[in-house]
Amino acid sequence: MMTSKEFLNQAYRIDERINSKIEQVRSLRDLATKATSVLSLVPNSGTRNVHRMEDIIAKMADIEAEVNSDVEHLLEIKRIVREIINDVDNVTYRTILELRYLCFKTWDEIAATMYYDYRYLLKIHDRALKAVDTKRHYKTNNKPAIM
Repeated sequence: MMTSKEFLNQAYRIDERINSKIEQVRSLRDLATKATSVLSLVPNSGTRNVHRMEDIIAKMADIEAEVNSDVEHLLEIKRIVREIINDVDNVTYRTILELRYLCFKTWDEIAATMYYDYRYLLKIHDRALKAVDTKRHYKTNNKPAIM
């Protein structure tokens, strides 16, 4: 079973993967633009470059489809993470968890926003994770029996 921190970090990892794929599409688009420029400068030299362009466009379409799927997954994970965070009673804990795991803020950004010392923030974060663990444990062990 994942720790609370690992579970909450899923959204960040998916977001990073999406950003990586968007960068790949951008790179392929640049490559396609360069290939188009070369094609327009070279006299009709056959079909080799046309097939290369088709391959680039197909790769872009595949990656864009993956991005769309990943975005749907990210939205679902964020919904679940938001529910888990909202179950935490302490407002300060919730704020720290939201800033870190939903807004993807760095520790320095959170410390500055909340006017906390960096080390103190990490201690509070640790307590917030324990509160999440407690809520997750309680929910798991107190499900109503199905008859």
